[in-house]
Amino acid sequence: MNGGSVNELNMNLDFTENRNISIPSYFYITGLSGIPHMRYYYIFLFFVYFISLLGNSCLMFVIIMDRNLHTPKYISVFNLSLTDICESTAVIPQLLDTFMFGNQLIPYGLCMSNMFSNMLFFTEQSLTLTVLSYDRLVAISLPLRYHMIVTHRSMLVIIGASWTLALLLTMIGAIFMSRLSFCKVIVTVNSFYCDHGPIYRSACNNNFPSSVIASLFPAIILGFPVFFIIFSYTCIAVTLFRITAPQDRQRATKTCSAHLILVAIFYVPITFTYALSSFINANTRIFNLSL
Repeated sequence: MNGGSVNELNMNLDFTENRNISIPSYFYITGLSGIPHMRYYYIFLFFVYFISLLGNSCLMFVIIMDRNLHTPKYISVFNLSLTDICESTAVIPQLLDTFMFGNQLIPYGLCMSNMFSNMLFFTEQSLTLTVLSYDRLVAISLPLRYHMIVTHRSMLVIIGASWTLALLLTMIGAIFMSRLSFCKVIVTVNSFYCDHGPIYRSACNNNFPSSVIASLFPAIILGFPVFFIIFSYTCIAVTLFRITAPQDRQRATKTCSAHLILVAIFYVPITFTYALSSFINANTRIFNLSL
């Protein structure tokens, strides 16, 4: 659907009024505009989603079936796989429907649901990576006390607290988003999904609380976890330098390599995008955040 059709619908449809809040009927998702052959990107994304779904499901199945993996560390690994599946499922099927089949008009309720599902699972992924860095920190820096500090109960409590924090942040965002009023029946969103930033900036009433959330939440969701992970691996590096036996040092390094790869895949594109948001165009930002 082109811009002219959207404008015609904006003129012909009526607002839904709810306590003086004008709620749009639809959001029009623009996606990656001006880039040829983008359908091939979405086909590639489908295969990435399928592989991710299959890989995470197999890992979760193995953790459940193998009693040797019923350890605190693998509780957090199981949680990471679960949140990865949930986040991908919250975004990618709707994204494929939007751009491969041309359904770029998304109802208000579905858009809000997708936005906050994505925010919830994204936050939990970030916090779970932080929990894994804590697990590695204790395992390498305090190996003799590891089984006393990191128990099944303590890990379940930590993961429960991370889900509670993620849910609390999501609910706060939902409350302030529900107070926004829009001046059009169809609001254009310059993103590949129902993105918080472009939506709150399109509101025609006071969006200051949402702008504060947009600035504050990245510090909580990304800033604190990145700081803690860097701190953890700084302590781990100091401990590794003190280990005299090469085999022990190599074994300790291997236990961290998989986690470091996950951290790099998760945080590097997002950090790059936010750090250089003033210098890169909208399509580059959207592409980085979709990886």
